[in-house]
Amino acid sequence: METCDIMIHIDEPLADTKQQELETELRSIKGVIAPRFNKPHLCVIAYDTGLTDSSILLKRVIDKGYQAQLVAL
Repeated sequence: METCDIMIHIDEPLADTKQQELETELRSIKGVIAPRFNKPHLCVIAYDTGLTDSSILLKRVIDKGYQAQLVAL
């Protein structure tokens, strides 16, 4: 298993309940280890690179209706 962290910037700040909903959604993706918000609009996701990739994670956030982009760490 090789892990990696990415950061996704969400244009709008999310309330705590929306953050928790999105973390739960991301956790449902095979390979995601730990999604967490360190600010209301920044989500850091630890994941197994053998099971998923950053484009899948970003797409899931966008599919939930958010404007978002990857941020280099």
